[in-house]
This record gives sequence, structure tokens and C-alpha cells, in this order.
Amino acid sequence: MKKATNIHPIFDQLLQRKDKEAFLQQHSIVLWMTGLSGSGKSTIAKGVEKKLHEKGVLTKVLDGDNIRSGINSNLGFSDEDRRENIRRIAEVAKLFLDAGIVTICSFVSPTIAIRQVAKDIIGEADFKEAFVNASLEACEARDVKGLYKKARAGAIKNFTGIDAPFEAPIQPALDIPTESQTVEASVDMVVDYVLSLVKDKA
Repeated sequence: MKKATNIHPIFDQLLQRKDKEAFLQQHSIVLWMTGLSGSGKSTIAKGVEKKLHEKGVLTKVLDGDNIRSGINSNLGFSDEDRRENIRRIAEVAKLFLDAGIVTICSFVSPTIAIRQVAKDIIGEADFKEAFVNASLEACEARDVKGLYKKARAGAIKNFTGIDAPFEAPIQPALDIPTESQTVEASVDMVVDYVLSLVKDKA
């Protein structure tokens, strides 16, 4: 697609990220949580948001179902649409990053390549990948939303883990073993990690 020639961004004329971070007294990052459906991403994100709020950290959670019911409601689950879904999310996350906000992204984002799209947009220094680590067997046993049952019955096509691949991160910043520890322990693990990066660094 040819880019328009009548666009004149004013990014350099606006208050900068360092100004927003100084105002909020925090350093902004993007925490990108990836994992199979049912691994615990949304549950952990909600808990982390609440605890960080209590500790005076301004956050924004971007969650898969929320985004797909709004800004990305026109996208399906083809390879092309998955990539566009992540591209848009990453662009939105970067806006929050530039506003000094700790942004928690909760998306299956199933392949290394698709997560690289997000990392390239957000920037390697600010993109912190967290693997919400639960096996397919554990996620399917939970089947919180009934999606695995539908996928096994053929009612959902291209479902990650069943007839579409999931590639685990190779070296995530955090590996959260949700099969072997409680939700509370997982939340605390993430909160401690985030606080180590975002406080007293603005």
C-alpha cells in the first residue's frame, strides 16, 4: 500500500515521554504476556493491574477479547488478520508507553515472528516478554471459555494449540509457571518484576 504524502506528524513538537514519566514518577514499559488460551494471562493481568494501582503505578491493560470487541472487531483469525491484530495492538501499546504508562498486554500472539512484529514497533528496550507457561493439556482441562471443546468438535478453525501452532518464547524476561503455582504467586512474581523496572527510574 502506497503511503499518503499529505501526512505531517508533529511528534517532535509534543511533550515527550520523559516529561510524562517525570510527572507520573514512574518509568514506562510494555509487559507482553503470551501463552495458550486458558493459561492464565487475563487473570494474572487483572491481579497485576490491581496490585500496581495500590502501589501508585499507573497502568493500562490491553486484553485480547477486549481489543477484538472494539478496535479490532473487523479481524478474524487468518495468519494475515492475526498479524494485523498484533500490529495494531503494538501501535496502541506504544502510545501508552510514550504517555509514561505501564502497559500490560495479554494476547496469545502465538508465534515468535508475530511477537517480533510487536517488539519491532514497541522497541526492544521497552518490550518485556512474559511467558504464561501452561501446557496444552492443562489449558484444555481448564477450558475456561469452552473454546477447546468447540475447536475439537470443528466448530472453531485455526485455534491455537489444536490446528494452529503455538511457539513458546525462547528467552522470555519472565517465565510464569501457572501449572505449578497459585494465581497469587504468579501475580506477585509479575508485580515484583515490574516494580524493579518502573519505580525510581523516571
